[in-house]
Amino acid sequence: MRAFYCDTFELPLPAQHSFPMQKYSLLRTRVAAESYALDVELTLPPRASDADLARVHCPDYINRVMTGSLSLAEQRKIGFPWSVEMAERSRRVSGATIAALTRAIQGDGIALNLAGGTHHAFYASGGGYCIFNDSVIAARAVQALGIAKQILIVDLDVHQGNGTAALCADDTSVTTFSMHCAKNYPAVKEQSDFDVHLPEKTEDADYLQILRTELPEIIAKSRPDAVIYLAGADPFEGDRLGLLKLTKAGLRARDEAVLGICLAQELPLAISMAGGYAPDVNDIVDIHFNTVCAAAIFAQRWSMLYPARE
Repeated sequence: MRAFYCDTFELPLPAQHSFPMQKYSLLRTRVAAESYALDVELTLPPRASDADLARVHCPDYINRVMTGSLSLAEQRKIGFPWSVEMAERSRRVSGATIAALTRAIQGDGIALNLAGGTHHAFYASGGGYCIFNDSVIAARAVQALGIAKQILIVDLDVHQGNGTAALCADDTSVTTFSMHCAKNYPAVKEQSDFDVHLPEKTEDADYLQILRTELPEIIAKSRPDAVIYLAGADPFEGDRLGLLKLTKAGLRARDEAVLGICLAQELPLAISMAGGYAPDVNDIVDIHFNTVCAAAIFAQRWSMLYPARE
């Protein structure tokens, strides 16, 4: 199983910045330590090309990101100050999801982006720590390659994927499903193809029951060729931005539910890590690492069930 990492392009954030950038290097270190047992190959991703980005984003916005011409207001909305590293990392994060989805479709069944899930990026603006929308970029990249026609984006970050919903609002080839806390960022929600607005303090049992009911029905309606899964760590009960009450065991069960449903339907999928803001960064890493472990089991079962696609 291939896992693409971007932590070598770390942003030079100010001291005490609220975004836990260190989670990415800590996750890669942990995956590397277990790479033999998990059968994971860690790989640096390619850069998303201008053509990849321009299928989704405004050319002028892309140019402002690349050249450092974003206004201070745009930078505040994104949540990161502009830097050369920010511009490069944004390409690599999108490139990682493109590469993961491509490998999954072309035979691996599953691959991971150990970052990504930048679902608050719109056509001509970023927001909420998101610069380019890697999920939609990847969906349209594989469509352009001719290896998939219909893509389902399953967004289980605690925040609604508002940018993803807006970008795909008139695109029947990409189905968007967001299951999130209703009274959380963003204050104004967009309309996904399928939205589940959860009440605050939703716990494991209710969350899992809804997911196990909704996802198979959405797959039956949308009939995707492949899935992009945003496995956010921020529904965690200890997350400072989450407002839900899922445990680590519940989040592992969430991952297993998504992967199990996709496996039964012979649906290849790419996974990105999306958000996570627990005060102890090790809690975030635990949750993301559990996602990697669940993906490794999926990969083993895929190779046994569907050997012709290897």
